[in-house]
Amino acid sequence: MSAIRKAGKAGAVCSVAAIIAMVIASGQVRTSEQGLELIGNAESCQRDPYKCPADVWTDGVGNTHGVKPGIRKNDAQIAADWERNILDAEKCVNRYADGDKLKQGAFDAAVSVTFNMGCPAMQKSTMFWMFRQGRITDGCNQLPRWVHADGKVLPGLVTRRNKEKALCLTP
Repeated sequence: MSAIRKAGKAGAVCSVAAIIAMVIASGQVRTSEQGLELIGNAESCQRDPYKCPADVWTDGVGNTHGVKPGIRKNDAQIAADWERNILDAEKCVNRYADGDKLKQGAFDAAVSVTFNMGCPAMQKSTMFWMFRQGRITDGCNQLPRWVHADGKVLPGLVTRRNKEKALCLTP
């Protein structure tokens, strides 16, 4: 975690639950409330921009698009950014992992890892290939491989991938 995030301003944290409620109310995403909770709790919610472990400016709930250092966002802006990012991850899962054929838990887990790692990293992954082949359990078992950043295993990613795998294997 960067010094910028650690030093965060008072009131900079926002409620993941409130943002989830706003995204669900829009009715645009397929990702379930459980999937959104997994992603939101893993990412947390920050009103002020900060540098993530990959040294990328981030705000809201893991948003990296159009982040301007020093600009604090309100709940509506955070929810709109997150919804757009979730929809992008869903499009990637639908296109490259036959997401429309995945059960909800596998879809949610695939959206979570795609949200976190990005579509370019996931579209040619063994996991997505297995999903396209209908090998859902084998694909879910690939999740623990996605725990590295800058060549190092991040404990937070280990925890997240374990939760995604459990969700993915949900009947």
